[in-house]
Amino acid sequence: MAGIIGKKIGMTSTYTADGKNLACTVIQAGPCVVTQVKTKEKDGYEAVQLGFGEKKEHKTSKPMQGHFKKANTTPKREIVEFEFDKSFELGATITAADVFAEGDKIRAIGTSKGKGFQGVVKRHNFSGVGGATHGQHNRLRAPGSIGACSYPARVFKGTRMGGRMGTDRVTVRNLKILKLMPEQNLIIISGSIPGANNSFVYLEK
Repeated sequence: MAGIIGKKIGMTSTYTADGKNLACTVIQAGPCVVTQVKTKEKDGYEAVQLGFGEKKEHKTSKPMQGHFKKANTTPKREIVEFEFDKSFELGATITAADVFAEGDKIRAIGTSKGKGFQGVVKRHNFSGVGGATHGQHNRLRAPGSIGACSYPARVFKGTRMGGRMGTDRVTVRNLKILKLMPEQNLIIISGSIPGANNSFVYLEK
């Protein structure tokens, strides 16, 4: 599936031709460098590995430094493989205009914001124990009973309880490219995309 690596700049809104106000996300998509071309004969499958974002050389391992030097480029922070229906040369630069056009339907993959340890009300949309009367005291946001008595005498796996929330890989489908600005390598996409500002996202056709 053809795609590109981008960085989430932030959210804004725009107006359509008929006056509707649409929430949208601004993505800096590329330019990405082809750091490796995988072939069926050598690797067993066909793909193009793209690199995006600058990384300091002293923070890059020696094997990866050699990997980037083969492509005649500087070390990159993010490396992702995509399947293209056309071939690219090693070290070639790919921009958003090479992959997408205005009006295309795409999907965006990102890492959701981390929320830390959260209770069941926020994490699983529990409604809480109920009213504040009849001796409820401080149990308003409590999970309630989590297990049985002598049988099965344990808590079932997968029981919804408090825990770490966020930092999950999230895919949002059927997003529309509202505007493409190739001079600034910017894409304006309808709707929201998971992740904090300045986080990496992958856009796929």
